[in-house]
Amino acid sequence: QVQLVESGGDSVQAGGSLRLSCVASMFLYAYCMGWFRQAPGNEREAVAIIARNGITTYADSVKGRFTISRDNVRKTLSLQMTSLNAEDTAMYYCVARPTSVFEPCSKSDSFPYWGQGTQVTVAS
Repeated sequence: QVQLVESGGDSVQAGGSLRLSCVASMFLYAYCMGWFRQAPGNEREAVAIIARNGITTYADSVKGRFTISRDNVRKTLSLQMTSLNAEDTAMYYCVARPTSVFEPCSKSDSFPYWGQGTQVTVAS
């Protein structure tokens, strides 16, 4: 059974940095992985996606500030967040979708596996 457990959420001042981690119950080789977020009253949005081949995709709002990475052997997905602002305040979720080796991976995909979330709060 696929399980995803996030950690690293915290309360920080605007301009600060955080690193989120997601530990999976499975090796990540065969999965498209990503981070979504949802703020109160807002729709859930894809923040960053990383395909099996390492190709990354970011929401426009976080480009240049956030970096997604994966360690297939350690079963870990990370999100390095810098220059945080109040609009980044949200619950952040780790997601996974099994894919074939040449299958593309995009923000609009449907992800069947979700973690429980970790809260990021940025004070302005």
